[in-house]
Amino acid sequence: MGLRPGWCPSRRILGSILQSNRNKLQQSSKWRGGESCKLPNDGKMRAEHEGAAAAVCVGMGSFSDPYEAQGLAHFLEHMLFMGSAAFPDENEYDSYLSKHGGSSNAYTETQHTCYHFDVKPDFLKAALERFSHFFISPLVKGEAMEREVLAVDSVSRGCFIFGFGSSIFTDILYRMKGNKKSLMEAMENGVDLRGKIVKMFEDNYHGGVMKLVVIGGESLDILESWVLELFSDVKKGPLTNQETEDEGPIWNVGKLYRLEAVKDVHILEISWKLPCLHKEYLKKSEDYLAHLIGHEGRGSLHFFLKRKGWITSVSAGVGDEGLLRSSIAYIFSISIHLTDSGLEKIYEIVGFIYQYLKLLRETPLQEWIFKELQDIGYMEFRFVEEQPQDDYAAELAANLLLYPPEHVIYGEYSYEDWDAEKIGFLLRLFIPENMRIDILSKSFTDSGDVLCEPWFGAKYTEEDIALSMMNLWRDPPGIEESLHLPLKNEFIPVNFSVRESTMSTNLACELYPKCILDEPLMKFWYKLDRTFKLPRANTYFRINLKGAYESVRSCLLTELFVLLLKDELNETIYQASVAKLDTSISVSGDRLELKVYGFSEKLPLLVSKILAVAKCFSPKDDRFKVIKEDVERTLRNTNMKPLNHASYLRLQVLCKSFWDVGDKLQCLADLSIAELRTFIPRLLSQLYIEALCHGNLLEEDVISISKIFGKCFSVPEIPLEMRHKENILCLPSGANLVRDVCSKNKLETNSVVELYYQIEQENVGDLVKHKGLSDLFDEIVQEPLFNQLRTKEQLGYIVECGPRITYRVFGFCFCVQSSKYDPAYLQDRIDKFVGGLKYFLVVLGISAPNYSEWAFQLWIFLETLDNGSFESFKSGLIAKLLEKDPSLTYETDRFWNQVVDKRYMFDLAEKEAEVVGSMNKSELIEWYSLYFGKTSPKCRRLAIRVWGCNTGFKGAESQKTSMQKVTDLAAFKTSSDFYPSLC
Repeated sequence: MGLRPGWCPSRRILGSILQSNRNKLQQSSKWRGGESCKLPNDGKMRAEHEGAAAAVCVGMGSFSDPYEAQGLAHFLEHMLFMGSAAFPDENEYDSYLSKHGGSSNAYTETQHTCYHFDVKPDFLKAALERFSHFFISPLVKGEAMEREVLAVDSVSRGCFIFGFGSSIFTDILYRMKGNKKSLMEAMENGVDLRGKIVKMFEDNYHGGVMKLVVIGGESLDILESWVLELFSDVKKGPLTNQETEDEGPIWNVGKLYRLEAVKDVHILEISWKLPCLHKEYLKKSEDYLAHLIGHEGRGSLHFFLKRKGWITSVSAGVGDEGLLRSSIAYIFSISIHLTDSGLEKIYEIVGFIYQYLKLLRETPLQEWIFKELQDIGYMEFRFVEEQPQDDYAAELAANLLLYPPEHVIYGEYSYEDWDAEKIGFLLRLFIPENMRIDILSKSFTDSGDVLCEPWFGAKYTEEDIALSMMNLWRDPPGIEESLHLPLKNEFIPVNFSVRESTMSTNLACELYPKCILDEPLMKFWYKLDRTFKLPRANTYFRINLKGAYESVRSCLLTELFVLLLKDELNETIYQASVAKLDTSISVSGDRLELKVYGFSEKLPLLVSKILAVAKCFSPKDDRFKVIKEDVERTLRNTNMKPLNHASYLRLQVLCKSFWDVGDKLQCLADLSIAELRTFIPRLLSQLYIEALCHGNLLEEDVISISKIFGKCFSVPEIPLEMRHKENILCLPSGANLVRDVCSKNKLETNSVVELYYQIEQENVGDLVKHKGLSDLFDEIVQEPLFNQLRTKEQLGYIVECGPRITYRVFGFCFCVQSSKYDPAYLQDRIDKFVGGLKYFLVVLGISAPNYSEWAFQLWIFLETLDNGSFESFKSGLIAKLLEKDPSLTYETDRFWNQVVDKRYMFDLAEKEAEVVGSMNKSELIEWYSLYFGKTSPKCRRLAIRVWGCNTGFKGAESQKTSMQKVTDLAAFKTSSDFYPSLC
C-alpha cells in the first residue's frame, strides 16, 4: 500500500486561526506582529459541534538540540507542563481541564513542537489563560526537572524498540528524542541543563515561529479579543527560515544492515534519499510513485512477490514522521514483511524492485493515474469526516507552519499540478548508489562483526553489497513479464448525492437505529443519516459461525479460514480502499465481524463481491502454508509488550472460555489444509447474522443488502442455545487475588501492575447508575492519580485508570508501567493512593508517625472535595456524554457497541447524563466505600503483575503475602462461580 503524506513544517506565515462554531467561518488574527489571513470555510468544519479546543505549534523541534544536550527540545516540552509564574502549581493546568471535561497532550517532532487541549466550551477562556502562560512565564523548576527526565527516557525507549522503522538513523533518532542517558551525561559533564532549557525557550519560543489555533462557540470578534488579551505578552520575534541545505549523503552507500528484532518478524526496508519536497505539495510527485510502488493489485510488486510466497505485505512512500519528511531530506522507503522463505531471497526481491522501477522509467508516465488520485483527494476533502476538536486544532496549527493561508485546510488533499518531468527526476534518484537496505529479523545471528549502537544497545551487522550486484540492480537486463501498471479503479464514486427518505417518522426513529428486518437467519438495524449529510455509509455485520469457538482447534481453524479469506479478497479490498471504501474482517469468539464503510455509491457492489468469494471459497495449498506461518509468528509475538500482556492475563482469568496463546501454538503445528477444507463447510452450515447499516442508504438499499446475504448463504440459522456465550468469573466476596507472571520478552525492563476491582454485572435496575458512578469516579480520580504517581513519585511514564466493562460486567482498573520499580512496589503505591491503611487511621482518629509517606490519599481527597469542584466534575462529564458525535463513524461505533453487547440501549449516554446530573457526593463516597474499601465484602480485587527482566521475579514467587495467588488457573476456574452470560 502507499503511505499517506504526513505533516512537517517549513516557513510560512505567522498567525492564529480562530474558528467560531457560531459563524461557520475560519480566519486568522494578528498576533504580535504576525501576518493575518482568511481561510475559506469548507462547509462542514464543526459548524454544529459544541466542543472547544486550542493548539500552539512552535517551529522548533529536536533538530535544534545542542550537541552537548541531546533530547533538550523534548525535555522542554515536558517542562512547560510543570507550572508558570501565574499558575505555579505543577498540576494546575491539567487539574483545571480535568474538572471541566477536558484533556491535554503534546508532542515533539524534528522541526516543530505542538501543544493542544480540549475543554468544555464555557471554560475555554480560563483554560486559554493557563495555556498562554506556557509560552510567557514557565518556571522550569529544578526539582521537577530531576523527576521528568525519567519520562523522556521512557518515551524514547518505546519509540526505538517498537519503532524499528527509525533504525535508518539511530543517531538522528537519539537526536530526535534524546533519553535519560544523554541528558544525565550532559549534567555529569558540567552542562547547566536548566540554563540550556531556559536559553532554548528564550531563543525559540517567540511569535515569529508560533502558530495558534482556537476553536470555540463564541463569535470571531470575541475569540480574537481573547487571543490578543491573553497572548499579547508572548515574546516578539522574527519569522525564521527552517529550510536546511542538503548536507549530501546521510548513509553509507553499498551497505546492507541486519538488525536484531525484539519480535519474531522479518522486515526488509529499502530507502532512498529525495530532496525536500515541501514546496511541491501541489504536485505530490512522491505520492504518485508511492501509489504505484505500493500498489496491491494485479501486476504490482505486491501481487507478484506474494504469489511467490516471499512476502505478506508491502508499503511504500515517504513516512509521516518528521525524521523521514524534513527540510533536510525526504526519505522514500519500501517496507516489506517477509516470510521465512522470503528472508532467504533478499537480493532477488531487491532485483525485482529495480525491475519494476525500470518499468516505471521506460513506460510513459500516466496522467490518468494522477487524475484518479486527484479525484480521490478532492472527494475526500469535500466530504471529509470531522475529528475530535483538539486533534483538529493540532493539525491546523502544524499546517500553518507548512502551507500558505489558502491551503492550510486543503494542502494535504490537493493534487493540482501534473508534473511528469518532476516524477521523472525523482525516478532517476531510485538507484543503488542512493539506497540503503535494512533487514530487521528475529533470526539475527552473531556471525561476523556484531556492532552495538550506544544509546539503546541494539545489535546490528554491516555488510558490503557486491559491486556486480549493484551494477545488476542499476540496469536490470529484463523486466518480469507479469509486472505492469494497475488497471483503472472501478470503485471510485461519481455520484455524491445525499439520500432523503420520503417516509414520515417520529423523532426517536430519526435519532436511533430501528430494526427493519428480524428473521430466523438475520436481524438488520438501520438508521438514515440526517446529521452529517455526507455521501458516506457504514455497514457492520456480525456472523455467528457454527462451532467456531468450541475448542482450541476449532478456534484456530476459524482464524485460518478468516485470514485466508482476507488474503483471497485482498486485491478487491485494496482497490476499494484506494477509493476510500474500506473493509475490515476479523473474528471474535464464534463471530466473524465484517465492516464495509466509506463512500456509499459503490458499497453494495463491494459487499456483493466479498460475499460471492466467501460463498465458494476454498483455500489454496501455497497460501495456507504462508498464512499458517504468519499465524505462528503472530502468536509468538503476542504479549511482547507488558501492558498488553497484563490486559491479556486479566481477561484470561476472568473469561470462562479463553484459548491460551501457548495452547494455540501447540495445536497449530499439526493443522493441515485437508482438515481446514473439511472444517469450512461445517463452519458455514448454520449461521446467524446481525447487522447495522447507517448513513447515506435508504431502507430499500439495506433490504437489498440483506438479500445478498440471503442469496449467498441460504442455510439454517444457528439456534440461540448453540451460539457461543461468554461467562465472566464472579470474584468471591472480599477477594484479594494476584497473578504474577514474568515478562515474555526476556530483555524487557518495564514492569506492569494492573489492579482490577470488580463492581457488578449489569442489570436493568442499576445499569445506568453504575455506569454513571464509574465514569464520574474516573473523571475525578484520573488527574490526582497521574499527579501523585507519575508527576510526583515518578513511578513510570504510564499511569492510568478507567472503567472496564467486560461482557457487561462492570469493573475499574488502575495501571502503572515502570522500568524502575517492581510490580509489588507499584501495587503498594496504588494501594496507598486508593486508601489502604490510612483509611483506618482517618476513621479511628489515630495519627500516623510517618504521615508524609502516605502522600495523596483518595479517601481524604473524596471527603474533602468541595461541592463546587464536585459539581464541576459532574458538569464536565455530562458535557462529554451529551457532546455531539464529531463524525458519522463515531456515531455508528456508539450504536454498534449496543448491538454487540446486546443491550440495544441506543440512548444510554442521554440516560447516563440525566442520572449523573442528580448525583450527590455522598452517593459517590458510598459507592467508593462499598467497592474499594478493603473491609467491605464487596471489595473484590484481582492484581495482574508482569515482572520485568531486572526485578527479581523468582523471589516474588516465594514472597509471603496476604493476597491469594492464582497459580493453577484451570483449577481456580473449576472451583469458581461465573456470572450468567448477557452477550
